[in-house]
Amino acid sequence: MFDSYTVTALSTYIRELFEVDFRLQDVWVEGEISNLRQAPSGHWYFTLKDSQAQLKCVMWRSSAEQQTVVPRDGDAVLAHGRVSVYEAQGAYQLYADQIRPVGAGNLYQQFEQLKAKLLAEGLFDEERKRPIPTFPRRIGVVTSAGAAAFQDIQNVLRRRFPLAEVILSPTLVQGADAPPQIVAAIERLNQYTDVDVILVCRGGGSIEDLWAFNDEGVARAVAASKIPTISGVGHEIDFTIVDFVADLRAPTPSAAAELATPNLDDLRLGVRDLESYLVSVVNDSLASLGSDLTTCQRELAHISPANTIRRQRQRIDDWQIRLGNQQKALVTLWQERLASRTAALHAASPQSILSRGYAIVYRSEDNTRISAAKGVKPGVGITIQFHDDELKARVEDKDSHERYKRTLF
Repeated sequence: MFDSYTVTALSTYIRELFEVDFRLQDVWVEGEISNLRQAPSGHWYFTLKDSQAQLKCVMWRSSAEQQTVVPRDGDAVLAHGRVSVYEAQGAYQLYADQIRPVGAGNLYQQFEQLKAKLLAEGLFDEERKRPIPTFPRRIGVVTSAGAAAFQDIQNVLRRRFPLAEVILSPTLVQGADAPPQIVAAIERLNQYTDVDVILVCRGGGSIEDLWAFNDEGVARAVAASKIPTISGVGHEIDFTIVDFVADLRAPTPSAAAELATPNLDDLRLGVRDLESYLVSVVNDSLASLGSDLTTCQRELAHISPANTIRRQRQRIDDWQIRLGNQQKALVTLWQERLASRTAALHAASPQSILSRGYAIVYRSEDNTRISAAKGVKPGVGITIQFHDDELKARVEDKDSHERYKRTLF
């Protein structure tokens, strides 16, 4: 009986043989890129080939995002990684973590050295990054005046936020003369203090095309800018030193314009939503306040002085009525008393007495009232006052009167 393997077991055994060979775990492979595709997951799948053989390769998204340039089919490259077996297909492949164009190794080395230097100085630190203004009034653009990137930026700004003024600080963006011009363009905008944000942009290209943005002087000018900066150099997976020192990195020039501005349509919608929200809040507040006011009015009605005043007014009315009645009764009483006393006085008046048949006698000479007969001598003139008139008389002694012993003529 002979030993046998399952397909899975054999594939696993072969993978383990690859993985224990240290030379296959840290290897550089030179070849031509073909069949490059990027999966929705962000992983790259491609083939390296030469005139006689080909090798399947994969680069995970975490490594692909660190690439400064995107390789294209037909590019001659150096790929670094480890060789292992993909057991599901029983195929060996290179798990790449770096890709460099053949002949560009010196540029990559310079790139990594400058990147490490500036990183150590803290120019990449997030703490020094400044926020981008939400509503920029003036946007400075550092790029070539005739570049398609500038046209793309203008198109995006006209569509998204036409309120912003675009100020171009023109410069070369490629070649040996580009770095000092880029530095000068950034400094010009910093002298123009009304600029709110600076876009440092260039379209895509090879590492050599983008090398001006890996210049140390350009990187330091971006880092020293008093105005917040957004880098938009190359395509989405192209990285330059400027991307690391800028306050914000955009994958493309158009994306830089989008990151620098709000969308006017979104603002309009936001304003409408805010208006509806504020109207709702105000209406709810008014309804709540109205309810509170009604409650307060009811509560105040119980303790309001107006109720007490109304009750006191009613009491005053009652007291006025009672006082009026009492006054009337008192007046009636005094009127009755007055009438009674008036009648008594009238009955006791001399005129009333006289009207009942009495008379008053006066001495005529001095008008002295005579109250007793003995006080009148004969011959004295007297006046007899009746109730309606008076008579004159004289006292004589000729005849004797029974009562007064006098004779009256």
